[in-house]
Amino acid sequence: MSPTATPARDNARGAYEHLAPYYDRFTAHHDYELWLGNLLAAARSLGLDGTRLLDVGCGTGKSFLPMLERGWEVTATDISPAMAKLASVKSAGAASVSVADMRTLPRLGSFDLVWCLDDAVNYLGDEAELGLALAAIAGNLAPTGLLIFDTNTLLTYRSFFAETQIHRLGDVRLVWRGRCRSDAPPGCEAEASFEVIRADGTSDAALHRQRHFPAEQVSGCLEGAGLRLLGLFGHGLDARLERPLDEARHTKAVFFACRR
Repeated sequence: MSPTATPARDNARGAYEHLAPYYDRFTAHHDYELWLGNLLAAARSLGLDGTRLLDVGCGTGKSFLPMLERGWEVTATDISPAMAKLASVKSAGAASVSVADMRTLPRLGSFDLVWCLDDAVNYLGDEAELGLALAAIAGNLAPTGLLIFDTNTLLTYRSFFAETQIHRLGDVRLVWRGRCRSDAPPGCEAEASFEVIRADGTSDAALHRQRHFPAEQVSGCLEGAGLRLLGLFGHGLDARLERPLDEARHTKAVFFACRR
């Protein structure tokens, strides 16, 4: 089966087409300024130089709008046309936004920084798909460019993906129902449904399916894609980068890499 027809791709696209109208409200509590500021500080300590950014899996633009304000030149992609459209409207033409699957990402330029944030890579189905994505991303890095991406840890799958959350936003209820086990093992596949319930009683839901990637597996995929791991950090809800990564304490693992 070709990469453009896999169930993983269909799930990610469909899940975010469904989520797009509610994404900003569902994630309104996320402090992107704090998070991105911490990522940039760590990136500079690892040699980041330049102001050309490629944002892979940009969502509605929350991960690149602060970069525009910092004077960066931004190119962005997302697998969901609905998410990409919202990001394009928000940027008001200041960013170049297109629809693309990260596994078959075309060469869009030579970038000083490429990042793929908010657990986008966890929607890849397996190690082979992760390798495809990293190789495609590597093709967009400048010779001295830096790659940053994050993955969800076991703690996230054993908590957020194992619980039910209900958010009331005006006349709409957003219901997240995790289906993962609270003792999920490394490398697990995790599922959750995201349901929208309206005041008139109508509702619809979409499935979010993710894969946990142990750090050792990610490191192997980086090597296979011609990339070198520069730094591995963990962080919790405070977005403070820490070493060493602890999957039982941190909610995200953050990888920094460059071309070999």
